[in-house]
Amino acid sequence: MTFLEINGRSVAYRLLGAHTSPLVVLAHPLGMSQAVWDDVIPALLPRYRVLTWDLPGHGASQGVSGERVTPADLANEALALVAQAGDAHFHFVGTSIGGVIGQQLIEAHNDRLLSATLTNTGAVIGNPELWNTRAARVRQEGLAAMSQEIVPRWFAPATFEANPALKAGWCVQMGRGDDESYAQLCEMLGRDTFTGKLSGKGVKVQLIGGSEDLATPPATLKALSDELGGASLEVLDGVGHVPSVESPEQMVKHLKEVLGAWR
Repeated sequence: MTFLEINGRSVAYRLLGAHTSPLVVLAHPLGMSQAVWDDVIPALLPRYRVLTWDLPGHGASQGVSGERVTPADLANEALALVAQAGDAHFHFVGTSIGGVIGQQLIEAHNDRLLSATLTNTGAVIGNPELWNTRAARVRQEGLAAMSQEIVPRWFAPATFEANPALKAGWCVQMGRGDDESYAQLCEMLGRDTFTGKLSGKGVKVQLIGGSEDLATPPATLKALSDELGGASLEVLDGVGHVPSVESPEQMVKHLKEVLGAWR
């Protein structure tokens, strides 16, 4: 893991693979970390250079200090890391809030994107009341306490049955995050949406959802597809909110198809 100071914050990232290979940038979901890509990265490295990073206050990245966070801030953070890698153009893959970052890149930086694969996300996710309530509770109760309620929503029931330690592990990871950063990102999701902002951008987009996803169900992905002018949508059967963790083989299969077609 490497660190880069961006706008006064230390950001943790990994840059793996040959410098001559096409760059693929991977963005993780809210409350998790760049570790969600660990079972996907090895399959990409023979043909691609891979960049992952931890969002503000997640993993090993420094948290925010009360400022209002926007999708543009997160996208600019990604672009700063791409600049550090020395690339002008890149493929982008983002899950959940990572997919929101991808939508910001499509809207404002479409000329930089070779392709965008957005999973388990939406032009609108939830509603302001939901996110503002969660932000207030996180500030009051803390992520460690909230994790017991939130983490089970990430995965399909069968996933927990197959690996009972998964819930406890991700509860520990989430509980170590920065409460204020998480709350700021919740408020961003309730405030900033992409309705009417994504059509006609000329970016090759693939959408992936999970049939068991409670946070961004297939209908949310279908609405995003409509915003994108009919982007292709694949729904993975029996998968919840984080396909790179729940079904990395399926995720790799789809990514290889998408990236191979859009090199």
